[in-house]
Amino acid sequence: MKPPDVQEDHIYLKAFPHSLEGIAKDWLYYLAPRSITSWDDLKRMFLEKFFPASRTIAIKKDISGIRQLGGESLYEYWERFKKLCASYPHHHIFEQLLLQ
Repeated sequence: MKPPDVQEDHIYLKAFPHSLEGIAKDWLYYLAPRSITSWDDLKRMFLEKFFPASRTIAIKKDISGIRQLGGESLYEYWERFKKLCASYPHHHIFEQLLLQ
C-alpha cells in the first residue's frame, strides 16, 4: 500500500536493498554516502556495475541465436530459453522478436 504523500521512487529506493544479497548488497552499502539521489541514479549505477555493455551484448547475442539442441525436448529448450531471458531482464528485445 502506498501512502498518498510518498513518491513511488522513494518506495523503490527504500525497498531495493532488501532485494539484494551477497556482492550486490555489499556493493550498495559501500557506495559513498549521498552518491545516489534518485531511483534513476540507482538503476543506472546498478546496471553499469552488474550488467556492463559487454555482458549485455553477449546475452542479447545468446538470446537471438538460441537453438534447440539435438535430443533436447521442447520443454527443456523452453526452460533454457526462459532462464537465458531472465538472466538479463532488461534486454529490451521485443516479445515478437523473441517468439521468432
